[in-house]
Amino acid sequence: MAELNRAGPVPQASSRIIGKLTNRTARVGVIGMGYVGLPTMVAAAGSGFDVTGIDLAEDRVASVNAGRSHVEDVPSATLAALVGANKISATQDFGAIRDLDVVLVCVPTPITKNKEPDLKPLERAVSEMAQHMGTDQLVVLQSTTFPGTTQEFVLPKLEQSGLRAGHDFYLAFALERIDPGNTTHLMRDVPKVVGGVTPECSRIAACFFSAFVEQVIPVSSPKVAEMTKLLENTFRSVNIALVNELAMLCHRMDVDVWEVIDAASTKPFGFMPFYPGPGVGGNCIPVDPFYLSWKAKEHDFYVNFIELAANINSNMPYYTVSRISEILGDHGTVLNGAKLFIVGVAFKENTSDTSNSPAIRVMELLTQKGAEVAYIDPNVPSIKVNGCALAGLQLDTNSLGDFDAVIILVPHEGIDLAQILDNAKLVIDTRNAVRKFGPRSNVIKV
Repeated sequence: MAELNRAGPVPQASSRIIGKLTNRTARVGVIGMGYVGLPTMVAAAGSGFDVTGIDLAEDRVASVNAGRSHVEDVPSATLAALVGANKISATQDFGAIRDLDVVLVCVPTPITKNKEPDLKPLERAVSEMAQHMGTDQLVVLQSTTFPGTTQEFVLPKLEQSGLRAGHDFYLAFALERIDPGNTTHLMRDVPKVVGGVTPECSRIAACFFSAFVEQVIPVSSPKVAEMTKLLENTFRSVNIALVNELAMLCHRMDVDVWEVIDAASTKPFGFMPFYPGPGVGGNCIPVDPFYLSWKAKEHDFYVNFIELAANINSNMPYYTVSRISEILGDHGTVLNGAKLFIVGVAFKENTSDTSNSPAIRVMELLTQKGAEVAYIDPNVPSIKVNGCALAGLQLDTNSLGDFDAVIILVPHEGIDLAQILDNAKLVIDTRNAVRKFGPRSNVIKV
């Protein structure tokens, strides 16, 4: 009955906000200026809106206001131009929400050590919104989360202010599809799926995103949009787990899994190639399946297949280290005391993001077993390994021979693999990255 009441007469306020969105006079705010928030700010400002970023990190706010981008998908020159034109500004003050027409929530949604949702960042953002929001505002959650978050978690907190969604303000979920480091599929080109708590909420949210996204896909509810995001990422998780497990079997059977995948990829229908590796990283693939499994338990449903896939991927750094130890042993070297040179520590190629990086986890496990590790990554100048700071090195071909092995974990385009092949004693390739150079006697694939 509550939903029927929400879908009552359309308030006149909706026509006012539609007018502001159409003529680009709406003031837009983005809570959380990370790898989703900052590109969204730039896209909205580029389409004509005045945009305010809100973030608790003082250094991040200062950087944006100075026109310096901390997200590699956003060139500093682009950001600086928008800041200089007064289209983008940033603040730590949540009170800025009072002056906004649109508020996008792009805060992190990590998991705890027990693989359960950690909603503290989202709870902080929503609580601040409830204190400062007014009427006629559009609120859109973009943080990836479990189905039901918008209606069961966000909506009640916002309505504690006395305002009513669908009448006094408008609430929707719009899933983000940003792929860090991907220069082919830009935000404008990737369809935006939107689900509002009422049809009018969906209409207003769609109107906003259509200003800077070519295609907006409305769905019947926030829950459908939330589940869509989890399906997309769980699909990748499950298929990556499949090839990871197949890779382990192929090693046992003395079959080249990479050749198998290449052969299967010749089928023009019914097959999509995925590739094995030392694990999965980033803010989505290692996290989202556990959001789904946690929520499923509330309905006495157990997604055993999905959890199994996530666990296989989580175990890949351990398998990778066991293979490294085995390969070193075959070449007369013990892992304890071995000098290892790691290539790439970001969570994926051609990005600086180290979120949940399996490469760093591999390094942690190697050092725990007594290995001495150094690394090169042109995108990541320093990291912490087991709590200790470690600075990246430059590629020095003269010193490569001092290492017992070079381990390729993330083959960024800026790393000269040919030089490594020509000067390293042993190269352990976890990504089939050097295949283009042909067979080499010093290369072992994992």
